[in-house]
Amino acid sequence: MLYRKAYDKLLDWKSQKNKKALCIVGARQVGKTTLVRKFAEDHYENFVELNFVLDEQAKLIFEGSFDANTLITNLTAYTRKPMTPGKTLVLFDEVQECPNVRTAIKFLVEDGRFDYIESGSLLGVRYKEVRSYPVGFEEIYRMYPMDFEEYLWANGVQDATIEYLNDCFNTLAPVSGSVHETMLKLFQSYVVVGGMPQVVQTYVDTHDIGRVIENQSDILEQYRLDIAKYAVGNDKMKIQAIFDSIPSQLNDKNRRFFLNKVDDHGRQQRYADSFRWLDDAGVALPCYNVTEPQPPLQLNAKHNLFKLFMNDSGLLCAASMDNIQFSILNGDLSINMGSILENMIATQLKSKGFRLNYFDSKKYGELDFVIQNGTHIECIEVKSGNDFKKHSALNKILSVAEWKIPKSYVVCRGNVAWETDVIYLPWYMMMFISPSTVKTGTTYKVDITSL
Repeated sequence: MLYRKAYDKLLDWKSQKNKKALCIVGARQVGKTTLVRKFAEDHYENFVELNFVLDEQAKLIFEGSFDANTLITNLTAYTRKPMTPGKTLVLFDEVQECPNVRTAIKFLVEDGRFDYIESGSLLGVRYKEVRSYPVGFEEIYRMYPMDFEEYLWANGVQDATIEYLNDCFNTLAPVSGSVHETMLKLFQSYVVVGGMPQVVQTYVDTHDIGRVIENQSDILEQYRLDIAKYAVGNDKMKIQAIFDSIPSQLNDKNRRFFLNKVDDHGRQQRYADSFRWLDDAGVALPCYNVTEPQPPLQLNAKHNLFKLFMNDSGLLCAASMDNIQFSILNGDLSINMGSILENMIATQLKSKGFRLNYFDSKKYGELDFVIQNGTHIECIEVKSGNDFKKHSALNKILSVAEWKIPKSYVVCRGNVAWETDVIYLPWYMMMFISPSTVKTGTTYKVDITSL
């Protein structure tokens, strides 16, 4: 089985003394159910799974009383599987089809006999149907497609190699020539294959790009079917039009999403719910312009100016309709690579937990990504060509003394280098840019003796 970092999250969750229910959300086909099944096999004696899409009758369990004893009696009677207290994991899969589960989970968690995981692909778009949210009894965890490091593991790259690359990242030392060239080729394959586990497994097993594209096309069709099934009324056509226009809009020079390319008479306010639907479903990743590259970025964001990325670069390639996969694999990174590379960097940043923002002004120019890491700002410029040391917009932004940006990256095909205020990183080293975290054990106590 492909190893996922989310497995470590499940281990941490299981070790908690008074654990909540874990609600795993994310787009279709990112590997939620497969991961939970493997985890249950490794760490529980008993496993009970209900899928509310495949088994609609299972919804009847939650149509009566929310008393824990009644719910568990109904659950055991329906599944006819052993459920040993303290040794059983219950998975409620596709839980968006049975909103009552989200209400009932509070009483099941309070009961404490079993561990519970909820999983769903479209929880965000069906939130209005939940009668009462289990605030304080449910922990939300979002899963994304496999990141580049997980892809390397799947392709047999040794931990020692990744550690060597991480050392080069930390010390700003160039990567050896042979390793650098091999990593560029692996990264190019990742751009085409993407991170959907089923697609990655197909590539690892066969290296057949034709089959990879077939799998990606199937996933894209599932997304379209979800829009048809779950979107409400006139929103169906709006959402479908936005989703289908993402590749062509990203291929424009400035990548910005223009609503008039979808609807000549469209207004942002009328389409706001449609953009939110795609975001909540995990299918698209909005990246908002900021008024200035200063913290807090969330307060500087302009929600009427944005780029809209696809949640997986492989799916973007499959949706682009001009057979760009073989050009990318053969090292031709010219015409379409800029938009696809930006999409790739966006997915990597998002999976790390960063909010996506960019900066664009007439005075300074455009910067591809501006991220907030702790209390400071980091700038990221993405370059697809060989002229990666030309970055006038970044130079102008770094010259603004009051902004005091401590760290900026140019992500390119070149090797690791450092010049003045700019760090040059190969594309594949994006896997090492991570959010700052507060270490466990950090304490703060106010001395109140004077009171």
